[in-house]
Amino acid sequence: MKLALAVVVGTFVVQIDATMITVALDTLRASFGVSLAQLQWVSSSYLLAIAVTVPLVGWSADRFGSRRLWLAGLIIFVCASVFCGFAGSLGMLIAARCLQGVGGGILLTLSQAVLARAAGPEQLGRLMAIVAVPSLLGPIVGPIIGGLIVEGWGWQYIFFINVPICLAAIVLAWRWLRIADRGRPTRLDLLGAVLLAPGLAALLYGLTRAGSLGTIADGEVLGYVLGGGILLVCFGMHALRTRHAPLIDLRLFRSVAFASASALFFFIIMGLIGAMLLITLYFQLARGESPISAGLLIVPEGVGAALGVMVFSSLADRGHSAGSALVGAVMATAGLAALSQLGATTNDVYIGTALFVLGVGFGVVVVSASVAGYGGLAPEQISRAATVLRIVQQVGGSIGVAVLVIALQNALAGAASAASGAPSPAAAASAPNAPSATATAAMTAEAFGSTFAWAAALVGLAVIPAIVLVVCGSVARRRARQVTLGAPGGIEHLPQG
Repeated sequence: MKLALAVVVGTFVVQIDATMITVALDTLRASFGVSLAQLQWVSSSYLLAIAVTVPLVGWSADRFGSRRLWLAGLIIFVCASVFCGFAGSLGMLIAARCLQGVGGGILLTLSQAVLARAAGPEQLGRLMAIVAVPSLLGPIVGPIIGGLIVEGWGWQYIFFINVPICLAAIVLAWRWLRIADRGRPTRLDLLGAVLLAPGLAALLYGLTRAGSLGTIADGEVLGYVLGGGILLVCFGMHALRTRHAPLIDLRLFRSVAFASASALFFFIIMGLIGAMLLITLYFQLARGESPISAGLLIVPEGVGAALGVMVFSSLADRGHSAGSALVGAVMATAGLAALSQLGATTNDVYIGTALFVLGVGFGVVVVSASVAGYGGLAPEQISRAATVLRIVQQVGGSIGVAVLVIALQNALAGAASAASGAPSPAAAASAPNAPSATATAAMTAEAFGSTFAWAAALVGLAVIPAIVLVVCGSVARRRARQVTLGAPGGIEHLPQG
């Protein structure tokens, strides 16, 4: 439990930082005098840095040892937090957020690998529940603390508060993070690193740039997206052909269960990361709520996620992970579909209920999909699988933010055009502050609602791999029953149900 506490505290600081910044976005926009599209880089640069860092974490842990790498991640994160707090321009803040992403990528990836190695596959449900604690507490505590800090002291202190938490995490890790891997000479897949890291960076930069421009039909955007895609395809060919250990083991996807769980995570995270960005901006831009009020209003999502993990982690350990994952995907889709009906005066109870359902669905998927995906792998594959899943989640999150920001920019531009005849995204972003009152607020809220419909569609795609997981689970149970009954050739001899 001491090791688990050290890991949870270290991961918690990353998660709480990610949720605190959401309630400060409108304040940052006003402070730096930038557009909503430019502000997107505060979140996207962080996600991009994580996505580029994660592929190297597995090799770095083997080479230098997990304990040393964990401590390095904490030190990088705390230093970057200080730089963020002292940032005097948006460019400086984005650069510091990139450095934060490096530290965050190390911590988020190692957390699953360290605990998986300590607990073993037989306790995966409990393991994933422990790993999920920071993810669940972050949405509850982060927005509230972030709102209080932004209103009381200023946005800089949402970064400075990371310092004491990181220092505590460093002390706990130094004392309790005892792992039997001191590092060993390990060959770096240099060609894989040269292909994968720039490929991810180019792809995610292109998608982020598309969000800034409000369109993907741009020469620069297409160049980065296609160039990144080509590099990633080349990496895939290299990883499948190399005789040495590749940077990312794509052979893990030969497991249908793991491939389905990865796809499930991809679509869930794609919709969820963007949706949490949308809901905080909705409260502040469409309804004029303060940062602390916006933080309090999204608490139901975190409460629902915590409940989902607590209820379904035990079910996952009892062999119901695939069915639980399907239930979670459906609930998350339903929650976002309900949010697509938002207006400027939508009842808080309605919004809270929709967020609660969304949170329960997300919490269920986090535990159930992890157990279903890891369950068919050998113990020595779990740490590598954790790296792959983290990459999938970060890429999905970056794509989701880009897609939903493009949708929101276009919807806000339409609202601004209808209200004032100014169809530009910049005018749309400033429209809620103009003295046009009720009609403009209603159209702005409608723009957010239509964007939530896109988020619901993205998350709805997660139902497909969830169904595949259910089928895989059913086939596995039938095969196990055949072995138990000694009837290897006959499904017709199996009991029904």
